[in-house]
Amino acid sequence: MPTTACPDHTAFPDHTVESAPAAARPALAAIEGKQGFLPSAAARMATSPEVLGGFLKMNALFESTTLDRLSREVLAMTMATRNGCHVCVAMHTGILTALEADPALITALRAGTPLPDERLEAVRRFVLAVLATNGAVDRETLDAFTAHGHTPRNALEVTLGIAAYTLSTLANRLTGAPVDGPLARFA
Repeated sequence: MPTTACPDHTAFPDHTVESAPAAARPALAAIEGKQGFLPSAAARMATSPEVLGGFLKMNALFESTTLDRLSREVLAMTMATRNGCHVCVAMHTGILTALEADPALITALRAGTPLPDERLEAVRRFVLAVLATNGAVDRETLDAFTAHGHTPRNALEVTLGIAAYTLSTLANRLTGAPVDGPLARFA
């Protein structure tokens, strides 16, 4: 997984609620209030209120899908490792740890290797297949996904998660967002 940051990320400052463009301030205040600190990834993404707002809206929609919590985290970590977003890897490792996910699952996700849980491995494989085919998966691939209890609705929901985490992983890499102190132990 590549972890190099943008060589000159000075174009993307760590905004505060006060220094951010006005349209980004409410979102940053909400994030800071919820998390107790303002993550650099959000602070830098706030350079474009539209990008910050777009990610937050897409992520909220993804979180409301019928995919279960662990499946959503498998998708997020698969995207994070695939796209080399060290911030996302740390953040989602922290979330999985808080969810008391199997340590072997977390290790495999971080390494990009097959998961010990077949149902969750079906999610990981499906995400990678959707990406590899630009969404044009064959019937066998869709059947392999649904054979593990997932639905055609879940298959479409995977595309929403891919969209949300493509935006965040690429924005984090572009801005050179560092891993914040509270997440350092998960880096």
